[in-house]
Amino acid sequence: MGRRDIYEHLAEIYLDTSVKKRRKPEKYHRHLKIILTAISAVTLIFMTLLSANIYNKNKHLNSHMALILQPDTVKINFNLDSAKKQAYSLRLNKMDLNKFKTLKFSVKKTNYRNNIALRVEFINAFKEKSEVYVKAVSNKWQEYKIALADFKNISDWSDMLDLSFIIEEWNTAEKGGAVYIDNIGLLR
Repeated sequence: MGRRDIYEHLAEIYLDTSVKKRRKPEKYHRHLKIILTAISAVTLIFMTLLSANIYNKNKHLNSHMALILQPDTVKINFNLDSAKKQAYSLRLNKMDLNKFKTLKFSVKKTNYRNNIALRVEFINAFKEKSEVYVKAVSNKWQEYKIALADFKNISDWSDMLDLSFIIEEWNTAEKGGAVYIDNIGLLR
């Protein structure tokens, strides 16, 4: 046994390989390359379409909803025997609202017999105050959109202090109940 045969024998035993072993025909490699290329191309097309779809959805969302002011549902319990009004206020901390055009929120009342009008009020750093009334609040969720231009007494939207939702004694048929407010946000 020669030196080359010994190396061949050791390679076969320890490395489970041999120089003398025949390689697989080239046609199998060519078919495998074609299949892998096709799979890669299909995956690339699928990922491109998926990312374009996600981009368009996010673009659509971002073009409408600009800022969520309160992500959780707010409950305003009111018992107007002891007070003339009940309110929920959001501190805006001198937020600049110049780039926004619309206030959006959903509201519902608990007692279907109670006729409630909800006062929505903004106050800026110059103590300018303006309100808009949402009349006939329903006992089912209803979405409202109010143009910021409807708040006539606000001349400067660059330093806003508060956004309040107020239930007043003279704007309810009954003295007690609850109102839920959800999805408070600003639209561009």
